[in-house]
Amino acid sequence: MTSKKSASAKSRTGKTGNSGKTGKGAQKAARVPAARAPQPPPAEAAKVSPALGATDRERLLSGTHHDPHAVLGAHPVPGGVAFRAFRPYARSVAVVSGELRADLHDDGDGFFSALLPLAEVPAYRLLVAYDGPARETEDPYRFLPTLGELDLHLIGEGRHEQLWRVLGAHVTTHQGVTGTAFSVWAPNARGVRVAGGFDFWDGTGHPMRSLGSSGVWELFVPGVGEGELYKFEITRPDGTRTLRADPLARRTEVPPATSSIVHASHHAWEDAEWMAHRADTPVHEAPFSVYEVHLPSWRPGLSYRELAEQLPAYVKDMGFTHVELMPVAEHPFGGSWGYQVTGFYAPTARLGTPDDFKYLVDRLHQAGIGVLMDWVPAHFPRDDWALAEFDGRPLYEHHDPLRAAHPDWGTLEFDFGRREVRNFLVANAVYWCQEFHIDGLRVDAVASMLYLDYSREPGQWTPNEHGGRENLDAVAFLQEMNATVYRRCPGVVTVAEESTAWDGVTRPTHHQGPSGFGGLGFGLKWNMGWMHDSLQYMSREPVHRAYHHGELTFSMVYAYSENYVLPISHDEVVHGKRSLVSKMPGDWWQQRAGLRAYLGFMWAHPGKQLLFMGQEFAQGAEWSEAHGPDWWLLDPAYGAEADHRGVRDLVRDLNALYRAAPPLWRRDTDPAGFEWISGDAADDNVLAFLRHDADGTPLLAVSHFAPVVRHDYRIGVPDDVPAWHECLNTDAVRYGGGGLTGTDVVKPEPRPWHGRPASVRLTLPPLSTLWLRPA
Repeated sequence: MTSKKSASAKSRTGKTGNSGKTGKGAQKAARVPAARAPQPPPAEAAKVSPALGATDRERLLSGTHHDPHAVLGAHPVPGGVAFRAFRPYARSVAVVSGELRADLHDDGDGFFSALLPLAEVPAYRLLVAYDGPARETEDPYRFLPTLGELDLHLIGEGRHEQLWRVLGAHVTTHQGVTGTAFSVWAPNARGVRVAGGFDFWDGTGHPMRSLGSSGVWELFVPGVGEGELYKFEITRPDGTRTLRADPLARRTEVPPATSSIVHASHHAWEDAEWMAHRADTPVHEAPFSVYEVHLPSWRPGLSYRELAEQLPAYVKDMGFTHVELMPVAEHPFGGSWGYQVTGFYAPTARLGTPDDFKYLVDRLHQAGIGVLMDWVPAHFPRDDWALAEFDGRPLYEHHDPLRAAHPDWGTLEFDFGRREVRNFLVANAVYWCQEFHIDGLRVDAVASMLYLDYSREPGQWTPNEHGGRENLDAVAFLQEMNATVYRRCPGVVTVAEESTAWDGVTRPTHHQGPSGFGGLGFGLKWNMGWMHDSLQYMSREPVHRAYHHGELTFSMVYAYSENYVLPISHDEVVHGKRSLVSKMPGDWWQQRAGLRAYLGFMWAHPGKQLLFMGQEFAQGAEWSEAHGPDWWLLDPAYGAEADHRGVRDLVRDLNALYRAAPPLWRRDTDPAGFEWISGDAADDNVLAFLRHDADGTPLLAVSHFAPVVRHDYRIGVPDDVPAWHECLNTDAVRYGGGGLTGTDVVKPEPRPWHGRPASVRLTLPPLSTLWLRPA
């Protein structure tokens, strides 16, 4: 070999042994023809072994390889193309390409390899045999990444507003082959593998590749399709492994099972007319009467599709403009009512598939009903198969244990300061509105997000950089979420459940307030103060109400500081708080009368309305998620069904009259739309006020919260209305009342009263509300 090498080198250079010469002598020598030595055979020494080295083998076996595609699959090497496959438990593996069939060598531990004398990597498949006949399959490690550079850039910036389209599991055709693209964000992981029914829940043979600094891991698995179960097997920084559900799974198993499911939607929407017009009128200038529903217990046992046959018809008959669904996103414990979410991108499988939920939303829209849903970005549970320390370190939660642990609910708070976490949540808000045509998000527990000291004692929290207690990261997140949703989803409204006096909850994000913060950007805010004060007033014995009259009037001091919803929600009728009708004092007749008067007052008060299921027919028991509303109270077989049907009929009429009366909603957020007539008649337990349409058309509301009759009760009115028509009397017989009414049409008298040039005399039934409109 030495002589051949020497001859070959001499032939290539044209030099003699006097290799040190230069200049003309060297050039002359180079022109002398030399005898050509025999050409050597191919250089066997240049060939490489196709088998993986010990380091790569160990990393693949232990689940800590960051780039399996670099060593598995087919790669050009000196001497040909090296084929390597990692198929644990396989008895044999062969490469098939056209007429070519070549067996790979069994290197042990599930590794197979061969070096084939090919000029380039061909299109190929693998022929794999386990205990049975060999099956031809694609090699996952011959495919390029399914995420592009722009996707990774946006993820790194925390600005991928359609994150669900690239992370998670997606049935797709990639490089001409159909399969499922899996991807997950796990920046602290030493390795990630995908396991599922398709690999008998052994992810050893499906290691994913890291896509650099993005923290994303990716693998395209050919042949895996819709309906397959899967999870991600993550190797933590300490070398231990954990099996996790996909944070962006769009479908899950029915709890208590916890696997994610590969999903592809096939729903064909039929709500084009609704979607085309939902942005025509701003929500705060439109009728907005909400029926809050807990879907699993509204009619227990019904699926999404079965609910779609009953819920739209009921809500439409009752006249509500919207339904608000308590959290629909997947949650492991039904007793949490959905407020401890593990599957933020998946409707709960308890009631059906994601397409089944879309069908329910579609049917509600076709019935002319908007759909709001409760959205829970404040916290998440600690289940060890979900988000908690997802990749072995705090990831979705804050790294500071004091900031991460929610003191009230035993859950973890999101790290709103991490851009990828904000991206996960902002994209989630957009996801529900775009993919499921949701018309509004009621954001749960906003106050717990805004304050660093929420439910914390001194020493349990750290002030922000300015020394304050405001959570600046949460403020920035809420502003970004609202701005993004309103930009991407015209006609959608966001609603804050916020119980404090935070300034500017419904102010646009670009408007600075006295506090120095921009507005949070919500469209509406729950008026928790009105709810608390008014229910406290109604729960008092009438004899004491005169001393607490301000509990009903104080709400008008701040009624226009935000765009409000008046919420009688599920929170007010559980845990010993009693149902709405049971909060009222007195005997059964007085309780129902008080409830009817209160509902009439509520529907006339500035702000939108929300009423929880069961309260629309005066259910006497607290709500229980185990059995839902007591529908049997409306059954004619029940002796006193009129007691409950009457209240239901009142709510139906309230909604119909409300929608037909623009003074009650057109100027809901404009102080010029409200005018006190009498706000100080504490001894009479009477409130009277006007609501005005944009053109000045009034509606007169009079509420009387004493259990006595007041004849010829004088109320001051404008002198430009020649006659008033009583359009609502909550004491009507059809509502279960006593039927005490005055004349149908009331004409003003030229007698000044309440600072007005004219007045009317009304008969005020006990515990009642009257509405009057110009005749």
